[in-house]
Amino acid sequence: MVTDLETEGFAVFDPDEATLTWAATALEVAKKLAADLDIQNANLSHGKTWFVGVDVLPNASDGAIEGVPLKGPWQDHIEPPAQWHRAQVSIVYPGYPQRDAGESEGNHRYRITRFAAHVDGLLPMGPDRRRFMQEPHGFILGLPLNQSNAAPLMVWPGSHKIMGQTFRAEIGKRDPKSVDITEVYHAARREVFDRITPRPVTAAPGQSILLHRHLLHGVGVWGPQDTAPPEGRMIAYFRPEIAPSDWLEV
Repeated sequence: MVTDLETEGFAVFDPDEATLTWAATALEVAKKLAADLDIQNANLSHGKTWFVGVDVLPNASDGAIEGVPLKGPWQDHIEPPAQWHRAQVSIVYPGYPQRDAGESEGNHRYRITRFAAHVDGLLPMGPDRRRFMQEPHGFILGLPLNQSNAAPLMVWPGSHKIMGQTFRAEIGKRDPKSVDITEVYHAARREVFDRITPRPVTAAPGQSILLHRHLLHGVGVWGPQDTAPPEGRMIAYFRPEIAPSDWLEV
């Protein structure tokens, strides 16, 4: 493990043979899915430079893909879910991010300058896009499917402490799903931006990335020196959900 999970809020684990076997199998499945025109149309965004791929990977409820078990050194650092959901297959293509027709200039600029920094599970609700915790993830597990340094995962080390403290102070003993956290969320993000320098995180197939559920993170732009295979930069992400009350815990 090259980063302290508790202090930094993320960890990158050394290559593991079982993880590599899973990633190699998932890559072949993902490439076929991403080449399907109907699936493409449902998932491409930002000028067709990002394949969102939520719940696209047809893994089994134990995380296995085509019979290959989901295993890795990250297992010692999580509470395994009773059932694994279908993983997201996030694919980024050259030129990311382009501006979609319906995207505001401000949102597009935020995606470039702040790498679309966010905490997962805080969804915009209603016409005013107020933020509520709607998907209480226990953790985020990233498994690179191919070798690439393009459009890296961006993290703000230690930001999980600032964000988590903000959420606990605002929500208290109330149901986290019922509390509008828009203002405090934006304020906490600004504090993170002022205090913490973002860090790119790259990893190869066989490695694994574990993020704390409150960690501020995003996706870097595709730079002129970035490289990836023809299928684009591909990472599978698992975000198992937990009880809403447990989401606030340290």
